[in-house]
Amino acid sequence: MAHAFLQFSPRITVLPVVHGSGDFAVEVRRVLLSESFDCLAVPLPESFQASVEEAIEALPTPMIVVRSEAMGYDPNSTGEDDDSPTPASYVPIDPCQPVIAALRFAIQEQMQRAFIDLETLGFHNSPISLPDPYALKKVAVERFSAAVLPSLSRPTNSQHLERIAWMAHRLRQLERKYKRILFVCSLADWPWVREAYNEKAPVEAPYEEEHEPAIYKVAPETLIFLLGELPYLTGLYERARAELDDDENLSIDGIKEMLLTSRERYREELKGRARRISPQLLSNYLKYVRNLSLIERRMTPDLYTLIVAAQQTAGDQFAIHLAETARSYPYHEPLAYDEFRMSIDRGQLPGGDIVGLQNRLPGNPIEWRTCKLNRRPPKLDQLKWANDWNPFGQCSWPPEDIAIERFRTHVKDKALSLMGNDLARTEKFSTSLKDGLDIRETLRNWHTGDLFVKINPPAKGTLDCVIMLFDAPADPRDYPWRITWHAEKHDESTLSFFATPFSQEVIGPGIAMATYGGTMFLFPPRGIPDIWRDPRFDFADTLEERLLAGACCHSQQRHIAILSVQPPGAGWRRLAKKYHKRLVHVPLNQFSQETIQQLRIFHVLNGRQVRSYAEHFIRKA
Repeated sequence: MAHAFLQFSPRITVLPVVHGSGDFAVEVRRVLLSESFDCLAVPLPESFQASVEEAIEALPTPMIVVRSEAMGYDPNSTGEDDDSPTPASYVPIDPCQPVIAALRFAIQEQMQRAFIDLETLGFHNSPISLPDPYALKKVAVERFSAAVLPSLSRPTNSQHLERIAWMAHRLRQLERKYKRILFVCSLADWPWVREAYNEKAPVEAPYEEEHEPAIYKVAPETLIFLLGELPYLTGLYERARAELDDDENLSIDGIKEMLLTSRERYREELKGRARRISPQLLSNYLKYVRNLSLIERRMTPDLYTLIVAAQQTAGDQFAIHLAETARSYPYHEPLAYDEFRMSIDRGQLPGGDIVGLQNRLPGNPIEWRTCKLNRRPPKLDQLKWANDWNPFGQCSWPPEDIAIERFRTHVKDKALSLMGNDLARTEKFSTSLKDGLDIRETLRNWHTGDLFVKINPPAKGTLDCVIMLFDAPADPRDYPWRITWHAEKHDESTLSFFATPFSQEVIGPGIAMATYGGTMFLFPPRGIPDIWRDPRFDFADTLEERLLAGACCHSQQRHIAILSVQPPGAGWRRLAKKYHKRLVHVPLNQFSQETIQQLRIFHVLNGRQVRSYAEHFIRKA
């Protein structure tokens, strides 16, 4: 039974809603299922009824019902002679619109429907900020409505006041005919409609509308401007409806599912280049989203919050995949309607005419904000850039050179410390703790009462060669690009490597991307023959062996650092011994896998002049 607070009379029950809210659409369905009504009243003009109900039959494919608000309107106009857009109003046929959800239910249950809003010339909506509908999960709708009352200001717009008076008048007419009426209206309007209903003020005859509303299907890529919820979440509501699943908490659980879907698409596209989106990272991401939402006084996040948080926790690539997933909607039927393209407060008719749009079911005001993301280039552009590539010009991108050189230095220092560990010894404490107490040896001799200390003498010798094997054993088919690059500056290494072909990943004009499989660094830099064409190393059977043979041949020091997952086998050690070298293994798992993954990805520029604009096209995973 409806609460008395939401009853205009024994025959009229009002259900205040926030337009465009999936939570309120679920609440509307709950009320209609739990109580019996013989008429549904909605705040739309009667001239929209036939078109809106016809469009609802096309759901779950979203539709739009548009009507011009100007005289002399031609829906097939090209708009070439008009500088200003034609004013128009529209009704979004959105599954998550509470009014549309109520009409959809009423049509299926063959309940009478009444469109009771006033016909107006030059419709103008009055959006107002309302509380986050998620509170409805913990608060009954009558308490929610009562809590909002003190913040609602009385309408001052004359058209708005006339519409309120007319809806109250139509409700008085309907209660003479029906015993149980449910009136679904905006949370911002219902107290003033009740006031007008009780005052019984006289109303003027409505304006007779000359223009018939038109029905269109909406271009899928512009649904974000039509739907009240994110298109992906709207699709989840429709899926739950079709499969009879629970949709009570989809406004939050749907975001989690959207994250997992985005992660799958991100991994599928980037494969080995993708960052590891771990459960811990997702947990931190959700905490960050929560905090950003609370700062903006929201209980649920908007798209901007989700994208900014994704960009700052997982990078541009994941943020782009999340944005594309949020905009995706799975239900698109090939309907016999012309296509309408939506934008911010504007739309494009099939004939090309641009119209200025006023939503007849306005939800909370939307603030559109920009977020800078380096997008993926279109395929046609990639093909053009690949065809324009000069095969005789190659160079690296300096920021990546700096990063990989710093990592090389870190690996070298790690190898030097491991070399020093081989010389470490323990002795009985006498006058100095040396390099610290040796707990293990002290406990072993606990019965004697003696203390033992560690002595770590400095490593003898140095390193001028570092090998990094990121993917071992490497499949030669995955890494067909093999080359030696010579240093441009004194603080860069001579670099030999095998990598994926950059020609398959052209991401900008003169900019391509590849992934290291293995590298060899010689520092200080020196000129050497290309090890991949040097016949002295033709005995090597694998890419790793050839890289190791080149390192042993050109290194001027006895020790060579090798970074890999597994320690060098007997065959590699025999190869090093042949050149009178010794391998110092540095385990790859001692370093952050995200750092390794980022270092493996590098960019190839088609000449030094490309460096001036490369940063505008380079996107990090």
